[in-house]
Amino acid sequence: MFRSIFRAAAAGSECHHQLHRLNAAASLLSSLNYSSKNSKSAVTKANKKTKSKDTKADDASSAASDDFDSRLDEGARARALAFDENDPSLDVGPDGRSLFTSSPSLSELTRKDACTYIKFNMDKLKAVLPEGLPVGMEKEFEESMRSALLVRQSFLDLRDNFRRIVDPPSWSSDKAPKVRKQVVLDGPVSCGKSIALSMLVNWARDEGWLVFYAPKGREWTHGGFYYKNPQTGLWDTPVQAEKILKDFRMWNEGHLKKLSCQIDDPIPLGEGAGVGWMKEVDSMTMPVGATLDDLVKTGIDHTYAAVGVVVRLRKELSLVKDMPVLFAIDQYNNWFTFSEYEEPVTFHSCRQIHARELSTVNAYRSMMHDDMMVGAFSHSTAVGKLRKELPDVPADARVNFPRYSLDEAAAVCHYYLRQRLVHREAFSEESWKKVYYLANGNGSEMRWLIPLMR
Repeated sequence: MFRSIFRAAAAGSECHHQLHRLNAAASLLSSLNYSSKNSKSAVTKANKKTKSKDTKADDASSAASDDFDSRLDEGARARALAFDENDPSLDVGPDGRSLFTSSPSLSELTRKDACTYIKFNMDKLKAVLPEGLPVGMEKEFEESMRSALLVRQSFLDLRDNFRRIVDPPSWSSDKAPKVRKQVVLDGPVSCGKSIALSMLVNWARDEGWLVFYAPKGREWTHGGFYYKNPQTGLWDTPVQAEKILKDFRMWNEGHLKKLSCQIDDPIPLGEGAGVGWMKEVDSMTMPVGATLDDLVKTGIDHTYAAVGVVVRLRKELSLVKDMPVLFAIDQYNNWFTFSEYEEPVTFHSCRQIHARELSTVNAYRSMMHDDMMVGAFSHSTAVGKLRKELPDVPADARVNFPRYSLDEAAAVCHYYLRQRLVHREAFSEESWKKVYYLANGNGSEMRWLIPLMR
């Protein structure tokens, strides 16, 4: 009897265990179904991610391959150009004219050299323009793989204008163009204003002039430390002032050592960059017999005096009579709009400071004087369109700098053909004229379109 009872209990227990197993299995199956659905989704996502990674990897490898191929093409092109240097028959421009001028310097160029290219030594060019080369010039040299620039009629007119001021011709004519001591170069974007200004500076320095060249006028109104000077009511920027003095001294040091300071008034001191104000001293005086080089070095060595020296330097340069002095300012239009600096007005608002309120800009912006000065607008800095009549600028100072003419475009396209930017079998008069009209004479766009000739 006990055996039957134990058997029945064991059977019941086994049934209970089987039922529990069935329930657990059902629960597991249900959970497995749910998990399998998620796994399928996860696998799909994982596959998509894998495909995406593979696609990105393929794109990256393709881009790397294209970059590698382009480097190979550039290397092959460089080797071919080096070989072409031994073949002067390739230096042929439109209508069989010579593509390069025989004049060794900008001073010896004549009107017959217009629409030809002049070669530069890169080391000498950087030495003459230590402040920096224009971006457009660097791109031209890089993409053409040669340090050469087009001689444009507009540049020759600009150079001859200032040449006639310093060395007036013995003859006079009513048809001679009007001479301007102050010029503002305006015109469409990428028409060559900055390059023409740098070439003018190059020419003037070769002639022995003292040239104050600011290739990046926008930097005068952006970045660095600034504060309001209570003595002048203007805003001082000592960091920029120190850089201005260093750039000016790099090329002009030899000239500055020969020129004595002519103003004996004390130079006001301001707040130094990161060091505050000097205690119980608000001005300094240059020693007797000090040169302009001593003045500039004082501003570089003493941050308190940097802004005051930059302002004093402008007055001293206007008094120089021993050599011609030229002021050349690129990105000049940035001095007629607002800077990036702000003055707190209330706890929640600020007033944007205009460029004319900066001490350095205020000292150099005006053209209402008898000094030679050139300013070039730079539309790539996104300043916006300014009104035609600018404050502190003569009404007739603004000169429109043109895009390439058809003759200039012909020389440019033949030069790019010479520099292997386009295949000879794809080059024709019809094709380069299409590029010219499509780009509307814009130099950078033509340089971009030329390799697309097929």
